[in-house]
Amino acid sequence: MPVITNINDLKRIYERRVPRMFYDYAESGSWTEQTFRENTSDFEQIRLRQRVAVDMSGRSTASQMIGQDVAMPVALAPVGLTGMQHADGEIKAARAAEAFGVPFTLSTMSINSIEDVAEATTKPFWFQLYTMKDEDYVRRLIERAKAAKCSALVITLDLQILGQRHKDLKNGLSAPPKLTPKTIANLMTKWAWGIEMLGAKRREFGNIVGHVEGISDASSLGAWTAEQFDPSLDWGKIEKLKEMWGGKVILKGILDAEDAKMAAKVGADAITVSNHGGRQLDGALSSIRMLPQIMDAVGDEVEVHLDSGIRSGQDVLKALALGAKGTMIGRAFVYGLGAMGQKGVTTALEVIQKELDTTMALCGERNVADLGRHNLLVPEGFEGRWQD
Repeated sequence: MPVITNINDLKRIYERRVPRMFYDYAESGSWTEQTFRENTSDFEQIRLRQRVAVDMSGRSTASQMIGQDVAMPVALAPVGLTGMQHADGEIKAARAAEAFGVPFTLSTMSINSIEDVAEATTKPFWFQLYTMKDEDYVRRLIERAKAAKCSALVITLDLQILGQRHKDLKNGLSAPPKLTPKTIANLMTKWAWGIEMLGAKRREFGNIVGHVEGISDASSLGAWTAEQFDPSLDWGKIEKLKEMWGGKVILKGILDAEDAKMAAKVGADAITVSNHGGRQLDGALSSIRMLPQIMDAVGDEVEVHLDSGIRSGQDVLKALALGAKGTMIGRAFVYGLGAMGQKGVTTALEVIQKELDTTMALCGERNVADLGRHNLLVPEGFEGRWQD
């Protein structure tokens, strides 16, 4: 077993182990992938202020996100097709998150269903909702999440239409994989993944198959999902979904101060500053670059989380120091899951917590709640300000 000291160690194992189409699904962005790249590279522009001769004992990364106690202010983001990265992937990731003490968010486009994850865990998890044209399906999906005692509804706002994801199109992305000559050739090199997948509970979208009339195979599912994302989603519909849910609501996909103000106005419990990991609008600014002006706009009105680009505990610290109350990791935990299953997710969380704790200490802080701008050196012009 290799010694894992950072998230990239897990990524290297993940790439060797998982079929190319699912690796590319996680490790790519839309169009030119500019935003995908800058989500991570922009973190590097922010430097840390080292402090010495301060008491670093008794440190704690514990915090709260939407009133929920967390071991560190990091939640597992909703990631579609997680059950294709590793057999029963959503179940394994949820169990790892629960044991570690951080929230897990189940995607609408998961392989394991809401009910599968609820059955396999003992504590409430968050559920992410894509708004679909089929309003009856959306209503039933929300009721299923309520029945599973999900503690928050994460409504994704930035996927009214699908971004230009060239690699997914070229790979013929599907669940389960379509057996083309190219796919078969690749799967033959991923035999460990294949053996485990033979014993998986599910290999299709568990929240959809069996819950929508007329969907019986991958082709009918693909046609349905391609036309179901709701381009007419507006703030009025968001208010109705919030009312339908009746519990904690997080609005994910905010990347503009005006949209953040609207999210606060409709009564969101939290917003997630995110550009969908660079998989939607290519050319948009990175999440970390947009965070400061969004904090300026709504920081006192609604809890702010940050998603997209986090690959280390230092990235988490930088987001918190810029004002975020919490963060979400997607690719970082998927690397661990694909590499080593549940143990890999736990390892990813341990790596990030260790990096967060060590960096916090070297910055002269003992508690994540005390992090702030005073811990950072932010270059002039870094913050995303639109010029007229």
